[in-house]
Amino acid sequence: MNIYVLMKRTFDTEERISISNGQISEDGAEFIINPYDEYAIEEAIQVRDEHGGEVTVVTVGDEEGEKQLRTALAMGADKAVLINTEDDVENGDQFTTAKILAEYLKDKDADLILAGNVAIDGGSGQVGPRVAEQLNIPYVTTITNLEINGSTVTVVRDVEGDSETIETSLPLLVTAQQGLNEPRYPSLPGIMKAKKKPLDEVEIDDLDLEEEDVEAKTKTIEIFLPPEKEAGRILEGELDDQVKELVGLLHTQAKVV
Repeated sequence: MNIYVLMKRTFDTEERISISNGQISEDGAEFIINPYDEYAIEEAIQVRDEHGGEVTVVTVGDEEGEKQLRTALAMGADKAVLINTEDDVENGDQFTTAKILAEYLKDKDADLILAGNVAIDGGSGQVGPRVAEQLNIPYVTTITNLEINGSTVTVVRDVEGDSETIETSLPLLVTAQQGLNEPRYPSLPGIMKAKKKPLDEVEIDDLDLEEEDVEAKTKTIEIFLPPEKEAGRILEGELDDQVKELVGLLHTQAKVV
């Protein structure tokens, strides 16, 4: 089975975000594999181990993404591909990323493509479905279970606290939701093997794409941090007095009553 995983490099979940000159500052920041993409990588490895085949992890970005690709290889993926856009894409968006990925995948005869449900930085959840649409293959989002029997696939997907079961067929793209599996940690032998596994680099020119082909469809007007929250206030005294004071504060300060 020919399996591909779409991976994104994101800020560490514990990283403190700062703004410099109107842009998010990456100086000294730690980066990780997008957590939802870890579920996709783990599921891809499990599918390969059960049905045979090969897992290739693909990311779009600059050379800094090699570290996260090596981590995916250490987890158990077979190959990795970095589509380097550093010199060709200045301000991309979800359309840009999906266009590049779809162009790369169009002749790869992928049986199964997995991606994270959302990226924790942007949270749009658009890239996976956009890729599937451009490849003209079915897709199912927010999956929590995946079973493959020949070319038939049974998928359980999360639907806001409930679930639904869908039967579809390969080739297929799915996006992974939390609960699909428990991603493994790279082992020491896995880390050593990852150093010898193929990690290819592809340029935009290699995909027969021009800069105007991947020009962003959206524009960021402003980036800002949410306002700092004021310290909480503890009301004291008898309960009746506290209630009266709370109502007064909600009316005069919060202006919600």
